[in-house]
Amino acid sequence: MLFMIIAAGCSPQKKGEEKGGAALLPVSEATITSILDSVAAEKPGADIKLLEKGLRHAASLWRQEDGTAAEFSAFVKNNYIADPVKRKQVFVKISNFLESLSGNFNEVTLDLRKNLDEATGEIDDVDRMFGTYSPGSHLSDDFYSNKIAFYIALNFPYYSLEEKEASGPSWSREEWAMARLGDMFVSRVPAEISQAMSLATGNAEMYIAEYNICMGKLRTDDGRQIFPDDMVLLSHWNLRDEIKSNYAAGEKGAEKQEMIYKVMERIIRQEIPKTVINNPEYEWAPFANKVTKGGTPAAADPEPDTRYEHVLNIFKGHKAADQYNPEMNTAILRKFSAEMEISQEEIEALFDSYLSSPELAKIGKMISERLGRELKPYDIWYDGFKARNNFPEDKLTEKTSALYPSPAAFREQMPVMLKNLGWTPDRAKYIADKIVVDPARGSGHAWGAAMRGASSHLRTRVSEKGMDYKGYNIAVHEFGHNVEQTISLYDVDYYTMSGVPNTAVTEALAFVFQKRDLDLLGIKANDPENEKMEVLDAAWSLVEIMGVGMTEMLTWLWLYENPEATPAQLKEKTIEFATGTWNKYFAPITGVKDSPVLAIYSHMIEVPLYLPNYSYGHIVQFQIEKYLKDKKLAPEVDRMFSQGKLTPQQWMMGAVGSKISTEPILASLREVLK
Repeated sequence: MLFMIIAAGCSPQKKGEEKGGAALLPVSEATITSILDSVAAEKPGADIKLLEKGLRHAASLWRQEDGTAAEFSAFVKNNYIADPVKRKQVFVKISNFLESLSGNFNEVTLDLRKNLDEATGEIDDVDRMFGTYSPGSHLSDDFYSNKIAFYIALNFPYYSLEEKEASGPSWSREEWAMARLGDMFVSRVPAEISQAMSLATGNAEMYIAEYNICMGKLRTDDGRQIFPDDMVLLSHWNLRDEIKSNYAAGEKGAEKQEMIYKVMERIIRQEIPKTVINNPEYEWAPFANKVTKGGTPAAADPEPDTRYEHVLNIFKGHKAADQYNPEMNTAILRKFSAEMEISQEEIEALFDSYLSSPELAKIGKMISERLGRELKPYDIWYDGFKARNNFPEDKLTEKTSALYPSPAAFREQMPVMLKNLGWTPDRAKYIADKIVVDPARGSGHAWGAAMRGASSHLRTRVSEKGMDYKGYNIAVHEFGHNVEQTISLYDVDYYTMSGVPNTAVTEALAFVFQKRDLDLLGIKANDPENEKMEVLDAAWSLVEIMGVGMTEMLTWLWLYENPEATPAQLKEKTIEFATGTWNKYFAPITGVKDSPVLAIYSHMIEVPLYLPNYSYGHIVQFQIEKYLKDKKLAPEVDRMFSQGKLTPQQWMMGAVGSKISTEPILASLREVLK
């Protein structure tokens, strides 16, 4: 949490540039050399290489408002720690201070957002005001003002991704932990810009959290109702999952899938009538796009490009921060090279290579044969390779709703689920005791603790009838996140190393859990072909999620080329990129052209550039699953995730002995296709 607040950028500002009206003090090369010589003479035991790195890093962050060159020189001489023993002692103190700040800010944020994230009743304007407020938005400025930032930058300097990859394999755990501390102060984004970004993101999150479709109010063009009265589905997650669940329902299922796909198209194109969004008072025929109220025709004015307006608001917030990150001067660079610690170009090349693989068309043909028809655009969510499709959705829901009538019931069963996955009773209780379960307003998510002694939160949606199967499947996924969050906080040796390399790695464990959801219900799929089906399912799922990731990357690259775009223009280009990506990669697989469906993902609206993490996570998951095949899951998960925040490639080397690659899944796919 604290690292997210402070590390808004990923590289120091250049000297002499104007930033927000405050010029940086140009600490000259002569000044740096003079300070270096002086400190080296006064402290002969100093590590000169480390001193110079810290000195230059601190100088790059110093502004006129921070003091004169002479004051900077005095600060360095008074605060540089030459003694390695003393430096370690100070590092431990700083770690403890940061854990307290991070953990308590996290708890305050959870309290302020409670009414937004949890199903606590009606949301008032005051809930939005407090929920979108960032209590730590001024912390970075404060740390520069009181010189804590410069103290850390000087003694624990920043290492670039290239330096971490080159030197990291030979670093000790302590050296890694100190390097991660150096990641904290690399830019100076004003508090008002951070707050504006938080507000834009919070508004988008609330927009998505309330984007429900009242399925019982949908009508065919001839007036028929084909969904239950009380079915309400959140876009896009629940709509997608309803498509998946209907593959086992024959012609009736196909009719429902066609209608859901049309709803998705209307949302993407912003042709959906605004009156039917989260509103059970109107009937809507999505094919004809007509609205009635009690059978009487009503106005069907479309949603006014609100979906894309939220994207633009978030983009503008990130764009305003660009000037404070001169070397990482776009949100794209910060998201990939900084947060994911892999470049956008590498990700795009990885995705392109996989999506262009000739084996994928063979899977498409196989799905078409299994369905007995030509493929449709929504078949990117074909779920027939999973063992669960042998079990009707309603029967699974009967079981999950009986087991989990409330969030509390799910929490009570968490130790049992962990024991079923291989953890000892004591270890299962240790992990489960650090996770609480809350009723979610949206589809569900996991929110980790940020200090030892605090709990992770699993938010899940449970209706009055209990947890349906789709909700259970999501809850098990989020449970995997919570287990990672617990291990990577409580079992990591240094606080600054807590966590995982990036969100792709935590997604990997969430997928590992989600894959075992039927096992946790006591349902065993006794299919000798199951292992082959798992490979096919993993390969097909990766196609879909890579496609939406590619679409979003293209959209954000275009936004940076067209920063003054209107919501209408952004809508047009998003649809163009979604359709272009579809025609390049998906049309050869499915035989269908010109579908915009890759633009339906809600992540694109509320969590910019998050989607590539899922694909990355699928790749990591497959490699982990392959590694775990002849090993016990629980002790290996404990070992892997207690590594903490290494770079992704080094984490994978430690976890499974190889770097991240799509070749393992393609090799397995080729074997299956034989």
